Amino acid sequence: MRFSEGLVVEIEVPQQRNLHGGARFPAVVTPSSSPSPSPSPQQLIESHKQLLDSLLAESGALLLRGFQLNTPSDFNDVVEAFGYDEFRLASISAPRSKVVGRVFTANESPPEQYIAFHHEMALVPEFPSKLFFFCEVEPQAGSGGETPIVLSNLVYEKMKKAQPEFVERLEKHGLLYTRFLGDNDDTSSPIGRGWKSNFNTTDKTLAQQRANEMGMKLEWLEEGGVKMIIGPVDGVRYDERRGCKVWFHTMVGWDDPSKPVTFGDGEPLPEGAVTECLRIMEEECVAIPWNKGDVLIIDNLAVLHARRPCNTPRRVLASLAS
Repeated sequence: MRFSEGLVVEIEVPQQRNLHGGARFPAVVTPSSSPSPSPSPQQLIESHKQLLDSLLAESGALLLRGFQLNTPSDFNDVVEAFGYDEFRLASISAPRSKVVGRVFTANESPPEQYIAFHHEMALVPEFPSKLFFFCEVEPQAGSGGETPIVLSNLVYEKMKKAQPEFVERLEKHGLLYTRFLGDNDDTSSPIGRGWKSNFNTTDKTLAQQRANEMGMKLEWLEEGGVKMIIGPVDGVRYDERRGCKVWFHTMVGWDDPSKPVTFGDGEPLPEGAVTECLRIMEEECVAIPWNKGDVLIIDNLAVLHARRPCNTPRRVLASLAS
């Protein structure tokens, strides 16, 4: 335990990592013993918001545990309590549905599928600054289903040391992505969103306009669907708040990284670099098993996240903030 302030306490869990200056990744906070009647989770957050914000900024990720949250509406109240502006969903790969308020399903692909590390909406000019995840149904112990997280600046530093030529080309040329979108969503794929929901329209002309605004090119296919070309986009960004470069892209989150993702000049990515990146992410990540009612908040510029396969029922909801 690092501190107890007011009615919340920071605790330690086995999977956490130590950061410089004594911070933990992620920070984990739970309610302390409180007078009767106990304040609501929303009241706890509102009265400790400055502290929680500082922990999130210091660590890059914050886990709220033991706040007695049971329903999507409870989760929505927590999101609202933080006071961040809502991020309007647009042009995302994952199939999602609205649940209540600012709450959506996290990803509707089958839970036994792995989702690789990525920053949310890294391919478009405007992306959410913070991600909220809520465990409504926790997986059975030992069945998987964790949401691993890894510090993006750490991945950059280790990749620069292990693959200096690759990182140099990445910073110089960026990345070019090619995707094929069907007319409708395919919930069997983690990136199976169709073009109609991707651009929130059934009008091809309007979809083309919205794609252009986000730096995308569309090539409509005779057999249906569309070929979407994104980029070149930066593969590395600078985190001004923390004063470091971050590994900000979805190179390893594509169906087959060696084919639809290239350097911005069209040259293929070296297979060894992609494999090394995957190894570093798995080696450096933290994967805390979900408990029902957990809320995980992620700084989307600082932290990559993934999803491990799960063979038992699991339901994690999401909300995005600007």
